[in-house]
Amino acid sequence: MSTMLLCVFLLPLGMTLLSFLLPRRVTEMATIVVGVATFVLAVSLMSAVTHGVVTAPPFLRVDALSEIFLLATAFLYPVTAIYTIGYFAKERSIVAHDGADAIPQFRRYSRLFYLGFNAFAWSMICAPIVNGLALLWIAIEITTVVSALLVAIDRTDGATEAAWKYVLIASCGLGIGLLATIILYYAGSTVLGDSYDLGLESMLRSASRLPAVPVQLAFGLAVIGYGTKVGLFPVHTWLPDAHSEAPTPISALLSGALLATSFYAILRYYQIAVGALGPAFPQNMLLIFGVLSLLLAALYLFAQRNIKRMLAYSSVEHMGILAIGVSFGAPIAFAGVLLHVLAHAAAKGTAFMGAGTLVHKYGTKEMSGMRGAIRALPFSGPIFLIAIFTLGALPPFGMFRSEFQIVSGGVSSGHGVVGAVLVILLSTAFLGLMFATTRVLFEPGTSTPLPSSEPSYWMVVPTIIGVVALLVLGVHPPDTLVDLLTRGAAELTGAAS
Repeated sequence: MSTMLLCVFLLPLGMTLLSFLLPRRVTEMATIVVGVATFVLAVSLMSAVTHGVVTAPPFLRVDALSEIFLLATAFLYPVTAIYTIGYFAKERSIVAHDGADAIPQFRRYSRLFYLGFNAFAWSMICAPIVNGLALLWIAIEITTVVSALLVAIDRTDGATEAAWKYVLIASCGLGIGLLATIILYYAGSTVLGDSYDLGLESMLRSASRLPAVPVQLAFGLAVIGYGTKVGLFPVHTWLPDAHSEAPTPISALLSGALLATSFYAILRYYQIAVGALGPAFPQNMLLIFGVLSLLLAALYLFAQRNIKRMLAYSSVEHMGILAIGVSFGAPIAFAGVLLHVLAHAAAKGTAFMGAGTLVHKYGTKEMSGMRGAIRALPFSGPIFLIAIFTLGALPPFGMFRSEFQIVSGGVSSGHGVVGAVLVILLSTAFLGLMFATTRVLFEPGTSTPLPSSEPSYWMVVPTIIGVVALLVLGVHPPDTLVDLLTRGAAELTGAAS
Protein backbone atom coordinates (compact mmCIF):
# COMPACT_ATOMS: atom_id res chain seq x y z
CA MET A 1 0.00 0.00 0.00
CA SER A 2 2.91 2.35 0.61
CA THR A 3 3.93 1.91 -3.03
CA MET A 4 0.42 2.81 -4.18
CA LEU A 5 0.45 5.93 -2.02
CA LEU A 6 3.81 6.89 -3.44
CA CYS A 7 2.48 6.39 -6.98
CA VAL A 8 -0.51 8.65 -6.20
CA PHE A 9 2.03 11.33 -5.30
CA LEU A 10 4.41 10.74 -8.22
CA LEU A 11 2.12 10.15 -11.21
CA PRO A 12 0.55 13.64 -11.44
CA LEU A 13 3.94 15.19 -10.66
CA GLY A 14 5.52 13.22 -13.50
CA MET A 15 2.70 14.25 -15.85
CA THR A 16 3.28 17.88 -14.90
CA LEU A 17 6.90 17.64 -15.96
CA LEU A 18 6.04 15.77 -19.16
CA SER A 19 3.56 18.49 -20.12
CA PHE A 20 6.59 20.63 -20.94
CA LEU A 21 7.99 18.10 -23.37
CA LEU A 22 5.20 16.16 -25.07
CA PRO A 23 3.20 17.34 -28.11
CA ARG A 24 -0.26 18.68 -27.27
CA ARG A 25 -2.27 15.70 -28.54
CA VAL A 26 -0.05 13.26 -26.65
CA THR A 27 -0.34 15.43 -23.53
CA GLU A 28 -4.15 15.39 -23.79
CA MET A 29 -4.35 11.61 -23.87
CA ALA A 30 -1.52 11.08 -21.36
CA THR A 31 -3.26 13.39 -18.88
CA ILE A 32 -6.42 11.28 -19.11
CA VAL A 33 -4.45 8.05 -18.66
CA VAL A 34 -2.56 9.44 -15.64
CA GLY A 35 -5.79 10.82 -14.18
CA VAL A 36 -7.54 7.46 -14.49
CA ALA A 37 -4.51 5.64 -13.02
CA THR A 38 -4.42 8.09 -10.09
CA PHE A 39 -8.12 7.55 -9.42
CA VAL A 40 -7.75 3.75 -9.56
CA LEU A 41 -4.82 3.91 -7.13
CA ALA A 42 -6.81 6.17 -4.79
CA VAL A 43 -9.74 3.72 -4.86
CA SER A 44 -7.33 0.86 -4.18
CA LEU A 45 -6.32 2.53 -0.92
CA MET A 46 -9.89 2.59 0.40
CA SER A 47 -9.98 -0.87 1.89
CA ALA A 48 -6.65 -0.45 3.70
CA VAL A 49 -7.49 2.89 5.32
CA THR A 50 -10.77 1.57 6.74
CA HIS A 51 -8.59 -0.52 9.08
CA GLY A 52 -5.78 1.90 9.82
CA VAL A 53 -3.30 4.39 8.44
CA VAL A 54 -1.19 3.91 5.31
CA THR A 55 2.15 5.68 5.27
CA ALA A 56 4.99 6.18 2.83
CA PRO A 57 7.75 7.57 5.04
CA PRO A 58 8.78 10.17 5.72
CA PHE A 59 6.22 12.62 4.35
CA LEU A 60 3.11 10.79 3.12
CA ARG A 61 0.25 9.53 5.27
CA VAL A 62 -3.36 8.71 4.49
CA ASP A 63 -6.19 7.77 6.85
CA ALA A 64 -9.93 7.53 6.22
CA LEU A 65 -10.45 11.29 6.53
CA SER A 66 -7.70 12.20 4.09
CA GLU A 67 -8.71 9.36 1.73
CA ILE A 68 -12.17 10.91 1.22
CA PHE A 69 -10.69 14.24 0.14
CA LEU A 70 -8.15 12.42 -2.02
CA LEU A 71 -11.00 10.58 -3.80
CA ALA A 72 -12.82 13.85 -4.54
CA THR A 73 -9.82 15.32 -6.38
CA ALA A 74 -8.78 12.02 -7.97
CA PHE A 75 -12.29 11.66 -9.45
CA LEU A 76 -12.39 15.14 -10.96
CA TYR A 77 -8.84 14.94 -12.36
CA PRO A 78 -9.54 12.50 -15.26
CA VAL A 79 -13.13 13.66 -15.75
CA THR A 80 -12.14 17.28 -16.35
CA ALA A 81 -9.21 16.10 -18.49
CA ILE A 82 -11.70 14.37 -20.82
CA TYR A 83 -13.86 17.50 -20.87
CA THR A 84 -10.84 19.66 -21.75
CA ILE A 85 -10.44 17.93 -25.13
CA GLY A 86 -13.91 19.08 -26.13
CA TYR A 87 -13.36 22.47 -24.50
CA PHE A 88 -10.38 23.13 -26.77
CA ALA A 89 -12.21 21.98 -29.91
CA LYS A 90 -13.62 25.47 -30.50
CA GLU A 91 -10.22 27.09 -29.97
CA ARG A 92 -8.72 24.67 -32.48
CA SER A 93 -11.35 25.61 -35.07
CA ILE A 94 -10.65 29.33 -34.46
CA VAL A 95 -6.94 28.72 -34.93
CA ALA A 96 -7.60 26.83 -38.17
CA HIS A 97 -9.71 29.76 -39.40
CA ASP A 98 -7.16 32.42 -38.43
CA GLY A 99 -4.34 30.69 -40.30
CA ALA A 100 -0.76 29.68 -39.61
CA ASP A 101 0.10 32.73 -37.51
CA ALA A 102 -2.26 31.63 -34.74
CA ILE A 103 -0.91 28.08 -34.46
CA PRO A 104 2.23 28.82 -32.36
CA GLN A 105 0.16 31.00 -30.03
CA PHE A 106 -2.39 28.22 -29.50
CA ARG A 107 0.37 25.66 -28.92
CA ARG A 108 1.94 27.88 -26.28
CA TYR A 109 -1.44 28.45 -24.62
CA SER A 110 -2.37 24.75 -24.54
CA ARG A 111 1.07 23.79 -23.23
CA LEU A 112 0.81 26.30 -20.39
CA PHE A 113 -2.73 25.15 -19.70
CA TYR A 114 -1.82 21.47 -19.37
CA LEU A 115 1.27 22.30 -17.34
CA GLY A 116 -0.88 24.26 -14.91
CA PHE A 117 -3.76 21.78 -15.03
CA ASN A 118 -1.58 18.82 -13.99
CA ALA A 119 0.31 20.88 -11.41
CA PHE A 120 -2.98 22.05 -9.92
CA ALA A 121 -4.30 18.48 -9.68
CA TRP A 122 -1.00 17.32 -8.16
CA SER A 123 -1.00 20.04 -5.49
CA MET A 124 -4.59 19.27 -4.48
CA ILE A 125 -3.77 15.56 -4.30
CA CYS A 126 -0.75 16.33 -2.12
CA ALA A 127 -2.69 18.36 0.47
CA PRO A 128 -4.64 15.49 2.09
CA ILE A 129 -1.81 12.93 1.87
CA VAL A 130 1.09 14.89 3.34
CA ASN A 131 1.89 14.18 6.97
CA GLY A 132 1.93 17.35 9.02
CA LEU A 133 0.29 20.74 9.33
CA ALA A 134 3.29 22.62 7.95
CA LEU A 135 3.39 20.45 4.81
CA LEU A 136 -0.38 20.85 4.50
CA TRP A 137 0.03 24.64 4.51
CA ILE A 138 2.74 24.42 1.84
CA ALA A 139 0.55 22.21 -0.38
CA ILE A 140 -2.39 24.60 -0.12
CA GLU A 141 -0.11 27.56 -0.83
CA ILE A 142 1.01 25.79 -4.03
CA THR A 143 -2.63 25.33 -5.06
CA THR A 144 -3.07 29.11 -4.73
CA VAL A 145 -0.09 29.99 -6.89
CA VAL A 146 -0.93 27.50 -9.64
CA SER A 147 -4.67 28.14 -9.73
CA ALA A 148 -4.21 31.93 -9.79
CA LEU A 149 -2.07 31.57 -12.92
CA LEU A 150 -4.75 29.36 -14.47
CA VAL A 151 -7.49 31.88 -13.65
CA ALA A 152 -5.49 34.54 -15.53
CA ILE A 153 -4.44 32.32 -18.43
CA ASP A 154 -6.93 33.82 -20.92
CA ARG A 155 -5.31 37.26 -20.36
CA THR A 156 -8.56 39.20 -20.55
CA ASP A 157 -9.07 42.23 -18.33
CA GLY A 158 -11.68 40.37 -16.30
CA ALA A 159 -9.47 37.30 -15.85
CA THR A 160 -6.47 39.39 -14.80
CA GLU A 161 -8.52 41.34 -12.27
CA ALA A 162 -10.09 38.15 -10.87
CA ALA A 163 -6.69 36.46 -10.55
CA TRP A 164 -5.18 39.51 -8.83
CA LYS A 165 -8.10 39.71 -6.39
CA TYR A 166 -7.79 35.97 -5.73
CA VAL A 167 -4.06 36.22 -5.05
CA LEU A 168 -4.46 39.16 -2.66
CA ILE A 169 -7.29 37.68 -0.60
CA ALA A 170 -6.04 34.08 -0.61
CA SER A 171 -2.52 35.18 0.30
CA CYS A 172 -3.83 37.17 3.25
CA GLY A 173 -5.85 34.12 4.30
CA LEU A 174 -2.91 31.78 3.99
CA GLY A 175 -0.77 34.25 5.94
CA ILE A 176 -3.29 33.92 8.75
CA GLY A 177 -3.24 30.13 8.25
CA LEU A 178 0.56 30.19 8.62
CA LEU A 179 0.19 32.13 11.86
CA ALA A 180 -2.24 29.46 13.07
CA THR A 181 0.37 26.80 12.22
CA ILE A 182 3.09 28.64 14.14
CA ILE A 183 0.90 29.11 17.21
CA LEU A 184 -0.11 25.46 17.17
CA TYR A 185 3.55 24.52 16.87
CA TYR A 186 4.21 26.60 19.97
CA ALA A 187 1.36 24.82 21.78
CA GLY A 188 2.77 21.45 20.75
CA SER A 189 6.29 22.36 21.82
CA THR A 190 5.11 22.81 25.41
CA VAL A 191 4.20 19.12 25.46
CA LEU A 192 6.39 17.43 22.84
CA GLY A 193 9.55 19.53 23.09
CA ASP A 194 11.14 21.83 20.51
CA SER A 195 12.24 19.18 18.02
CA TYR A 196 8.92 17.67 16.97
CA ASP A 197 7.71 18.08 13.38
CA LEU A 198 3.97 18.97 13.55
CA GLY A 199 3.14 15.44 12.36
CA LEU A 200 -0.53 14.59 12.57
CA GLU A 201 -0.06 11.47 14.70
CA SER A 202 1.83 13.26 17.44
CA MET A 203 -0.49 16.27 17.45
CA LEU A 204 -3.65 14.16 17.65
CA ARG A 205 -2.20 11.88 20.30
CA SER A 206 -1.14 14.75 22.55
CA ALA A 207 -4.11 17.06 21.88
CA SER A 208 -5.63 16.60 25.33
CA ARG A 209 -2.44 17.96 26.96
CA LEU A 210 -2.06 21.07 24.79
CA PRO A 211 -2.55 24.49 26.46
CA ALA A 212 -6.06 25.82 25.83
CA VAL A 213 -5.48 29.48 24.92
CA PRO A 214 -2.95 28.93 22.10
CA VAL A 215 -5.15 26.16 20.65
CA GLN A 216 -8.21 28.43 20.77
CA LEU A 217 -6.28 31.15 18.99
CA ALA A 218 -4.83 28.73 16.42
CA PHE A 219 -8.23 27.24 15.62
CA GLY A 220 -9.85 30.65 15.21
CA LEU A 221 -7.06 31.79 12.90
CA ALA A 222 -7.23 28.53 10.93
CA VAL A 223 -10.98 28.92 10.33
CA ILE A 224 -10.50 32.49 9.11
CA GLY A 225 -7.29 31.78 7.18
CA TYR A 226 -8.19 28.53 5.45
CA GLY A 227 -11.82 29.71 5.35
CA THR A 228 -10.63 32.27 2.82
CA LYS A 229 -9.84 29.42 0.42
CA VAL A 230 -12.97 27.49 1.42
CA GLY A 231 -15.14 30.50 0.58
CA LEU A 232 -16.72 31.03 3.99
CA PHE A 233 -18.44 34.37 4.67
CA PRO A 234 -17.10 37.10 4.89
CA VAL A 235 -13.82 36.06 3.24
CA HIS A 236 -15.42 34.54 0.14
CA THR A 237 -15.28 37.59 -2.14
CA TRP A 238 -12.59 36.27 -4.52
CA LEU A 239 -14.58 33.15 -5.31
CA PRO A 240 -17.37 34.32 -7.68
CA ASP A 241 -14.93 36.33 -9.83
CA ALA A 242 -12.28 33.61 -10.06
CA HIS A 243 -14.76 30.83 -10.81
CA SER A 244 -16.43 32.97 -13.42
CA GLU A 245 -13.28 34.00 -15.29
CA ALA A 246 -11.30 30.75 -15.15
CA PRO A 247 -11.47 28.27 -18.07
CA THR A 248 -14.33 25.87 -17.36
CA PRO A 249 -12.22 22.76 -16.52
CA ILE A 250 -10.39 24.89 -13.95
CA SER A 251 -13.67 26.25 -12.56
CA ALA A 252 -14.83 22.66 -12.03
CA LEU A 253 -11.62 21.82 -10.16
CA LEU A 254 -11.72 25.05 -8.14
CA SER A 255 -15.24 24.42 -6.96
CA GLY A 256 -15.36 20.63 -6.69
CA ALA A 257 -11.89 19.97 -5.30
CA LEU A 258 -10.01 23.07 -4.14
CA LEU A 259 -12.65 24.36 -1.72
CA ALA A 260 -12.98 20.92 -0.15
CA THR A 261 -9.20 20.55 0.09
CA SER A 262 -9.02 23.76 2.11
CA PHE A 263 -11.92 22.58 4.28
CA TYR A 264 -9.85 19.46 4.98
CA ALA A 265 -7.25 21.71 6.63
CA ILE A 266 -9.93 23.14 8.92
CA LEU A 267 -11.03 19.61 9.86
CA ARG A 268 -7.48 18.75 10.96
CA TYR A 269 -7.43 21.80 13.24
CA TYR A 270 -10.93 20.84 14.40
CA GLN A 271 -9.70 17.39 15.49
CA ILE A 272 -6.89 18.91 17.54
CA ALA A 273 -9.11 21.65 18.98
CA VAL A 274 -11.76 19.14 20.12
CA GLY A 275 -9.06 17.06 21.80
CA ALA A 276 -7.66 20.11 23.62
CA LEU A 277 -10.74 22.22 24.31
CA GLY A 278 -13.74 19.95 24.01
CA PRO A 279 -16.34 20.27 21.23
CA ALA A 280 -18.21 23.47 22.23
CA PHE A 281 -15.75 26.15 21.07
CA PRO A 282 -14.85 24.73 17.63
CA GLN A 283 -18.41 23.65 16.86
CA ASN A 284 -19.92 27.02 17.78
CA MET A 285 -17.39 28.83 15.63
CA LEU A 286 -18.09 26.61 12.62
CA LEU A 287 -21.84 26.98 13.17
CA ILE A 288 -21.61 30.79 12.98
CA PHE A 289 -19.47 30.80 9.82
CA GLY A 290 -21.60 28.06 8.25
CA VAL A 291 -24.98 29.72 8.81
CA LEU A 292 -23.74 33.12 7.59
CA SER A 293 -22.20 31.56 4.47
CA LEU A 294 -25.36 29.63 3.67
CA LEU A 295 -27.57 32.68 4.27
CA LEU A 296 -25.44 34.89 2.02
CA ALA A 297 -25.33 32.32 -0.79
CA ALA A 298 -29.07 31.62 -0.64
CA LEU A 299 -29.86 35.33 -1.05
CA TYR A 300 -27.23 36.02 -3.73
CA LEU A 301 -28.36 33.10 -5.89
CA PHE A 302 -31.51 35.05 -6.82
CA ALA A 303 -29.53 38.04 -8.09
CA GLN A 304 -27.04 36.32 -10.41
CA ARG A 305 -27.05 36.97 -14.16
CA ASN A 306 -23.81 35.15 -15.00
CA ILE A 307 -24.21 31.36 -15.06
CA LYS A 308 -20.73 30.60 -13.67
CA ARG A 309 -21.08 33.18 -10.88
CA MET A 310 -24.38 31.54 -9.97
CA LEU A 311 -22.64 28.18 -9.56
CA ALA A 312 -19.85 29.87 -7.60
CA TYR A 313 -22.35 31.16 -5.04
CA SER A 314 -23.80 27.66 -4.92
CA SER A 315 -20.32 26.52 -3.85
CA VAL A 316 -20.38 29.03 -0.98
CA GLU A 317 -23.73 27.52 0.00
CA HIS A 318 -22.36 23.99 0.10
CA MET A 319 -19.25 24.95 2.05
CA GLY A 320 -21.64 26.48 4.59
CA ILE A 321 -23.49 23.15 4.74
CA LEU A 322 -20.21 21.35 5.49
CA ALA A 323 -19.37 23.76 8.32
CA ILE A 324 -22.87 23.43 9.83
CA GLY A 325 -22.72 19.64 9.54
CA VAL A 326 -19.46 19.51 11.49
CA SER A 327 -20.88 21.87 14.11
CA PHE A 328 -23.62 19.33 14.91
CA GLY A 329 -20.96 16.97 16.27
CA ALA A 330 -23.03 13.82 15.69
CA PRO A 331 -21.48 10.75 13.99
CA ILE A 332 -24.26 10.57 11.39
CA ALA A 333 -23.74 14.26 10.57
CA PHE A 334 -19.99 13.68 10.21
CA ALA A 335 -20.68 10.79 7.82
CA GLY A 336 -23.07 13.08 5.93
CA VAL A 337 -20.42 15.81 5.72
CA LEU A 338 -17.85 13.40 4.29
CA LEU A 339 -20.35 11.98 1.79
CA HIS A 340 -21.25 15.57 0.88
CA VAL A 341 -17.61 16.25 -0.01
CA LEU A 342 -17.73 13.45 -2.59
CA ALA A 343 -21.21 14.30 -3.86
CA HIS A 344 -20.36 17.99 -4.17
CA ALA A 345 -17.25 17.18 -6.20
CA ALA A 346 -19.31 15.15 -8.68
CA ALA A 347 -22.29 17.52 -8.75
CA LYS A 348 -20.43 20.79 -9.00
CA GLY A 349 -17.99 19.36 -11.53
CA THR A 350 -20.93 18.23 -13.66
CA ALA A 351 -22.75 21.54 -13.27
CA PHE A 352 -19.70 23.63 -14.21
CA MET A 353 -18.95 21.44 -17.22
CA GLY A 354 -22.59 21.74 -18.29
CA ALA A 355 -22.42 25.51 -17.86
CA GLY A 356 -19.22 25.59 -19.92
CA THR A 357 -21.03 23.77 -22.73
CA LEU A 358 -23.81 26.37 -22.59
CA VAL A 359 -21.22 29.15 -22.79
CA HIS A 360 -19.63 27.48 -25.82
CA LYS A 361 -23.00 27.10 -27.51
CA TYR A 362 -24.30 30.62 -26.94
CA GLY A 363 -21.01 32.52 -26.84
CA THR A 364 -21.87 34.32 -23.59
CA LYS A 365 -21.84 33.72 -19.85
CA GLU A 366 -24.89 35.94 -19.33
CA MET A 367 -28.02 33.90 -18.75
CA SER A 368 -30.13 36.54 -20.50
CA GLY A 369 -28.47 35.44 -23.75
CA MET A 370 -29.29 31.76 -23.21
CA ARG A 371 -32.78 30.57 -24.02
CA GLY A 372 -34.26 27.26 -25.12
CA ALA A 373 -31.11 25.33 -24.20
CA ILE A 374 -33.05 22.11 -23.59
CA ARG A 375 -33.68 21.95 -27.37
CA ALA A 376 -30.40 23.45 -28.53
CA LEU A 377 -28.33 20.98 -26.48
CA PRO A 378 -30.09 17.59 -26.67
CA PHE A 379 -27.73 15.91 -24.16
CA SER A 380 -26.04 18.70 -22.23
CA GLY A 381 -29.32 20.56 -21.58
CA PRO A 382 -31.04 17.70 -19.69
CA ILE A 383 -27.79 16.77 -17.94
CA PHE A 384 -27.35 20.35 -16.73
CA LEU A 385 -30.90 20.24 -15.38
CA ILE A 386 -30.09 17.01 -13.51
CA ALA A 387 -26.94 18.62 -12.11
CA ILE A 388 -29.03 21.51 -10.74
CA PHE A 389 -31.46 18.97 -9.25
CA THR A 390 -28.56 17.26 -7.51
CA LEU A 391 -27.28 20.58 -6.13
CA GLY A 392 -30.79 21.12 -4.74
CA ALA A 393 -30.54 17.75 -2.96
CA LEU A 394 -33.38 16.12 -4.86
CA PRO A 395 -33.54 12.31 -4.55
CA PRO A 396 -32.19 9.89 -5.60
CA PHE A 397 -28.81 11.59 -5.94
CA GLY A 398 -25.91 11.65 -3.50
CA MET A 399 -26.58 15.10 -2.07
CA PHE A 400 -30.03 14.08 -0.93
CA ARG A 401 -28.49 11.29 1.13
CA SER A 402 -25.70 13.47 2.54
CA GLU A 403 -27.93 16.42 3.46
CA PHE A 404 -30.51 14.08 4.96
CA GLN A 405 -27.79 12.62 7.19
CA ILE A 406 -26.58 16.10 8.17
CA VAL A 407 -30.07 17.30 9.13
CA SER A 408 -30.74 14.02 10.96
CA GLY A 409 -27.51 14.52 12.89
CA GLY A 410 -28.59 18.04 13.81
CA VAL A 411 -31.94 16.86 15.12
CA SER A 412 -30.47 13.91 17.01
CA SER A 413 -27.83 16.12 18.68
CA GLY A 414 -30.36 18.65 19.95
CA HIS A 415 -29.89 21.24 17.18
CA GLY A 416 -33.44 20.96 15.88
CA VAL A 417 -33.86 24.72 15.37
CA VAL A 418 -30.60 24.99 13.43
CA GLY A 419 -31.68 21.95 11.41
CA ALA A 420 -34.93 23.71 10.52
CA VAL A 421 -33.05 26.88 9.55
CA LEU A 422 -30.74 24.75 7.42
CA VAL A 423 -33.68 23.22 5.55
CA ILE A 424 -35.27 26.65 4.95
CA LEU A 425 -32.04 28.14 3.61
CA LEU A 426 -31.41 25.09 1.41
CA SER A 427 -34.91 25.41 -0.04
CA THR A 428 -34.34 29.12 -0.69
CA ALA A 429 -31.07 28.42 -2.45
CA PHE A 430 -32.70 25.71 -4.57
CA LEU A 431 -35.45 28.11 -5.63
CA GLY A 432 -32.80 30.60 -6.74
CA LEU A 433 -31.01 27.95 -8.80
CA MET A 434 -34.19 26.61 -10.37
CA PHE A 435 -35.56 30.07 -11.21
CA ALA A 436 -32.50 30.89 -13.32
CA THR A 437 -32.11 27.41 -14.79
CA THR A 438 -35.75 27.18 -15.88
CA ARG A 439 -35.43 30.38 -17.90
CA VAL A 440 -32.19 29.23 -19.54
CA LEU A 441 -33.44 25.77 -20.45
CA PHE A 442 -37.14 26.16 -21.20
CA GLU A 443 -37.98 29.80 -22.00
CA PRO A 444 -38.00 30.44 -25.77
CA GLY A 445 -35.77 33.23 -27.03
CA THR A 446 -36.74 36.16 -29.20
CA SER A 447 -34.10 35.49 -31.86
CA THR A 448 -33.84 32.55 -34.25
CA PRO A 449 -33.31 29.32 -32.25
CA LEU A 450 -29.88 27.75 -32.47
CA PRO A 451 -29.61 24.38 -34.28
CA SER A 452 -29.91 21.32 -32.05
CA SER A 453 -26.36 19.99 -31.65
CA GLU A 454 -23.56 19.52 -29.14
CA PRO A 455 -20.30 21.53 -29.43
CA SER A 456 -18.38 18.30 -28.77
CA TYR A 457 -19.25 14.90 -27.36
CA TRP A 458 -16.00 15.03 -25.40
CA MET A 459 -17.91 17.59 -23.29
CA VAL A 460 -20.91 15.28 -22.84
CA VAL A 461 -19.21 12.05 -21.72
CA PRO A 462 -17.71 13.43 -18.47
CA THR A 463 -21.04 14.94 -17.41
CA ILE A 464 -22.68 11.53 -17.88
CA ILE A 465 -19.93 10.03 -15.69
CA GLY A 466 -20.71 12.66 -13.05
CA VAL A 467 -24.44 11.87 -13.05
CA VAL A 468 -23.77 8.12 -12.79
CA ALA A 469 -21.44 8.73 -9.83
CA LEU A 470 -24.13 10.83 -8.12
CA LEU A 471 -26.70 8.07 -8.66
CA VAL A 472 -24.36 5.48 -7.15
CA LEU A 473 -23.68 7.74 -4.14
CA GLY A 474 -27.40 8.32 -3.64
CA VAL A 475 -28.96 4.94 -4.35
CA HIS A 476 -26.42 2.34 -3.28
CA PRO A 477 -22.92 3.44 -2.25
CA PRO A 478 -20.42 0.55 -2.34
CA ASP A 479 -19.94 -1.20 1.01
CA THR A 480 -16.26 -0.23 1.09
CA LEU A 481 -17.20 3.42 0.68
CA VAL A 482 -19.77 3.19 3.48
CA ASP A 483 -17.08 1.65 5.71
CA LEU A 484 -14.72 4.46 4.74
CA LEU A 485 -17.28 7.14 5.61
CA THR A 486 -18.02 5.45 8.93
CA ARG A 487 -14.32 5.27 9.73
CA GLY A 488 -13.83 8.91 8.73
CA ALA A 489 -16.72 9.98 10.97
CA ALA A 490 -15.18 8.00 13.83
CA GLU A 491 -11.87 9.82 13.31
CA LEU A 492 -13.66 13.16 13.58
CA THR A 493 -15.38 12.10 16.81
CA GLY A 494 -12.10 10.75 18.16
CA ALA A 495 -13.54 7.23 18.40
CA ALA A 496 -11.27 5.60 15.82
CA SER A 497 -8.55 3.42 17.30
